[in-house]
Amino acid sequence: MTDLALPLPSPPAVVDGYASTRAPGVRMAGELVAHVVAELPALAGLDDRDRLLAAAWLASLRSARTRRSYAGDLLGWRAWLAERGIELLDAARVHVDLWVRAQQHAGAGDASVRRRLSGIGSFYRYCLSHDLANSDPAAGVARPRVDPDYTATVGLSREQGRALIAAADADTGRSRLRSAAVIRLLLHNALRVDEALGADIADLGTDRGHQVLTVLGKGNRRAKVAITPGTLTALHAYLDDRAAAAGAGAAGWRGMGGPLLATTSGGRMRPSQLWELVRRLAAAAGIGEWDRLSAHSLRHTGITMALDAGVPLRDVQDYARHRDARTTRRYDHSRDSLDRSAAYAVAAYLS
Repeated sequence: MTDLALPLPSPPAVVDGYASTRAPGVRMAGELVAHVVAELPALAGLDDRDRLLAAAWLASLRSARTRRSYAGDLLGWRAWLAERGIELLDAARVHVDLWVRAQQHAGAGDASVRRRLSGIGSFYRYCLSHDLANSDPAAGVARPRVDPDYTATVGLSREQGRALIAAADADTGRSRLRSAAVIRLLLHNALRVDEALGADIADLGTDRGHQVLTVLGKGNRRAKVAITPGTLTALHAYLDDRAAAAGAGAAGWRGMGGPLLATTSGGRMRPSQLWELVRRLAAAAGIGEWDRLSAHSLRHTGITMALDAGVPLRDVQDYARHRDARTTRRYDHSRDSLDRSAAYAVAAYLS
């Protein structure tokens, strides 16, 4: 294996222990690691070399969503290798093949396996391009085929959507106003998790008479999404409450900074908290499949309901912020395949 060219910290330095008297390259490495670990704390558990490799690779990726997903993929892959006494940069093609087989045996879906292979492949290609590895063990590994028209995401009916909003409005506790705002944002605007959680208070504004929220979507593409009156009312009630609790003064929440959706301590909500909120409220709403729902289920529901409401496909594409119209058409195909299922006709014919 090629010797590492990156300036590696000397133990016991981990993230912020780089003295100003050290070489500039080492100080830069410390700054890089500190920045990435602050965003992805799970990387702190790696040894110095692997942590720096992971940080350098992840810092080259522009999408926060991709960084988070790929970091999890790399950590899972490294843990699997560690159980077998194999170093990250010593992995071979046979190890990747065995890893894929182990995931499939454990019940991982084809789409998940395919994405994880993309993640570790990206890592090794980065290492190769910087002469940090001799080969990419993931190169040439067959990716599972994924049916583009199939989705395992569970959506909601119109009645279930209304019930979920009602459950959010009836929520109790310190975060009850946030619940009402979050569910409306996800359902009415079909926001992706990263779009919702990455938004700041400063991203609220107006454009040509419309109340809008500017979000950062896939591919670091910014978009303005229209906020409906009901969603805006829920957001203002939530932000007014936050401003009062923070003693924001006469300017109220308009004079505040920070995340649009915050924890009670003021930090940015995490994806896991959003996941738990959706399931808790779905259970309270009496939705039978509550334990199969995710925040993405509400995006899926919003897009299919837009199609159900007769919104033209091109407008739904813009609403969903899909770059490719074929992605939007998959939602249309999935919706129609269930609505027009011959099973209903057969059951009626036999009754």
